[in-house]
Amino acid sequence: MNPITTARRLEGIGEYYFSQKLREIDELNKQGKNIINLGIGSPDLPPHPDVIRVLQEESAKPNTHAYQSYKGSPVLRNAIAGWYKEWYGVELSPDTEILPLIGSKEGIMHICMTYLNEGDRALVPNPGYPTYRSAVKLAGGVCVDYELTAEHDWYPDFDELERQVKAEGASVKLMWVNYPHMPTGQLPDDVLFEKLVDFGRKHNILICHDNPYSFILNESPKSLLSVPGAKDTVIELNSLSKSQNMAGWRVGTLAGAKQRIDEVLRFKSNMDSGMFLPVQLAAAKALSLGKDWYDSVNNVYRERRTWVYQLLEQLGCVFNRGQAGMFVWAKVPGDYKDGYALSDKVLYEAGVFITPGGIFGKAGEGYIRVSLCSSAEKLQESIKRVDKLFTVENS
Repeated sequence: MNPITTARRLEGIGEYYFSQKLREIDELNKQGKNIINLGIGSPDLPPHPDVIRVLQEESAKPNTHAYQSYKGSPVLRNAIAGWYKEWYGVELSPDTEILPLIGSKEGIMHICMTYLNEGDRALVPNPGYPTYRSAVKLAGGVCVDYELTAEHDWYPDFDELERQVKAEGASVKLMWVNYPHMPTGQLPDDVLFEKLVDFGRKHNILICHDNPYSFILNESPKSLLSVPGAKDTVIELNSLSKSQNMAGWRVGTLAGAKQRIDEVLRFKSNMDSGMFLPVQLAAAKALSLGKDWYDSVNNVYRERRTWVYQLLEQLGCVFNRGQAGMFVWAKVPGDYKDGYALSDKVLYEAGVFITPGGIFGKAGEGYIRVSLCSSAEKLQESIKRVDKLFTVENS
């Protein structure tokens, strides 16, 4: 009997790091370790009460439980268009230039499946969100890393990108970018965004901008679509997971030119149906919230960040205080081989999990990342545990 085997597309694709690590942490907790998880960017705060109220009220209606349009509710698409206009200064047609998603992570896969043929190349940031790499490979594409460094402010080296594209030729179809950058927290400037649009236009490369962190500890949210002419070569993903505390609700959006939206919809409409209507209507409510909402969220993260800074100083790490987003990225001290070594030491000896930077690519191996999605009390307890660990070691 021939054994059942997995498809070749899964070769080189491992289980998502956090999926595996959370199981390990669960096992440690079963052993009574009481691990404090400072690794994952899953907001621990609830959405605005009005958002929850809309979900409850709409869910109680008898006529809101059917299949929904593949393009999403007009109410949500109009809310997304208004949000982009108010906060980013970007005009989008709610009818043709917006595609709601069941979380923006699925959009990464949809884009790769829509545009990549077997062997096509995609430029992927290193360090960067691991899902870009996985989605490219699953679609049959080949990842071409472009390295980001602290010395270059975690921006692409466009001279090096030109050399890479010249070497790869016309097979480079996509470029994944993400600013504010995850995991480094680097903010974009207007010059960077203009260069990205020019680069995409010059080489006929679709620039795929993943933009979920622009409201977290950032006073000036930006969209790559705000650059004049960007729709010719840019498609942008956005999400309510971070800025609206709705990670588990799975609400995202894709924005771009009508042609791009129609192309991605050809794939997406064969994979899923529209999301639950009450969720869409609640998401529309969330997008109508004003500056007070974002200020309240950021005030919490700002306080927590001071405790994370203290923890990182205790660990001997070096970091930039100008980062945005819900993490702090830090270089590990020289007496550790890499971020994995420091992460394992703190996990197994102090009961605190922090993310090793190497999971984001080879260029991140000398770093760690700490999430702000834990209470001040848990952060303070983490500091006590690490202090106790090093006190014992130095005594």
